Amino acid sequence: KYLDRIVKAENFETMYEAVNGFAWRRLSTKRDETVSAEKKEEVKKLRKQAKKLVEGATLAAAAAGAQVTHVDASKGMVTWAKENAVSSGLKDAPIRWLVDDCVKFVEREIRRGNKYDAIIMDPPSYGRGPKGEIWKIEDMIHPLIQLCTKILSDRPVFFLVNSYTTGLAPSVLTYMLATELKPWKGHVRAEEIGLPVTESGLILPCGASARWEA
Repeated sequence: KYLDRIVKAENFETMYEAVNGFAWRRLSTKRDETVSAEKKEEVKKLRKQAKKLVEGATLAAAAAGAQVTHVDASKGMVTWAKENAVSSGLKDAPIRWLVDDCVKFVEREIRRGNKYDAIIMDPPSYGRGPKGEIWKIEDMIHPLIQLCTKILSDRPVFFLVNSYTTGLAPSVLTYMLATELKPWKGHVRAEEIGLPVTESGLILPCGASARWEA
């Protein structure tokens, strides 16, 4: 019942990832250049605006009445998300905030027998775990989707995956979700993620999003 709100909120998270990355691309310069104070201030403003959009899906789900478990390996991102929950009037919402490795968390949930009606996945393109573990979305996204299907309930509502890697096509995400969630007999919708560029009127590719629904 809260799927529509979450889908809209996912645009917020997409904006955060895209703006955050875009801000640093704007900041990057050649080795022999000096970054101007004006440029640094521009990036600072972009990142401040983007911070306000962090974890929109979690907040949308909670606002619609869902009990939410939010897992992120980044303590800083979880802190931002908690601040946004307070700002959104959701301080006392049933959200369980966890700073943890997502794979290890899911493995523990499998052992505990815990089940979920919906999953929203926003994996990074590249990352390192607290013990030096390396995450590459091209290599790890499919095994993670496979693993997460083991904690789905008997009647799941949806499974949503966002990828901020332009090389991972919507058709690839569609294949993964359609294959791994076949037992639940739903359907998959996938599309590209992009940011509109005011100056050119074009769309800056930022990745892809795919959603399985029952």
